Amino acid sequence: MPVYQTAHYAIKPEGIDAVTAAITEFVGYVAKNEPGTRLYTSWQQENDPTKFVHLFIFEDEAAHQAHGESAAVRQFEAVYRPYLADGPVVFTDYTEVATNQPG
Repeated sequence: MPVYQTAHYAIKPEGIDAVTAAITEFVGYVAKNEPGTRLYTSWQQENDPTKFVHLFIFEDEAAHQAHGESAAVRQFEAVYRPYLADGPVVFTDYTEVATNQPG
């Protein structure tokens, strides 16, 4: 069963360049190395570029766990953590209700 999840966080303004560069590198790694990650996308809020949302769809819990335990996740965390503002990253799990994407 697929795992649907978001991650929301805000960073300090001085971290924008470092964090956006780390996101680009990290998402590239996921695309090349995590076949069980169906979707990993990151959005930066237009009217407040210190706020980010990541959207994940994992093939199953095993893919979700493999992602979370990867060295690449720890490397990405090492970049954004010093810049976190307004608390930690908030992860939220979802159940799909409907989609326009093919199954």
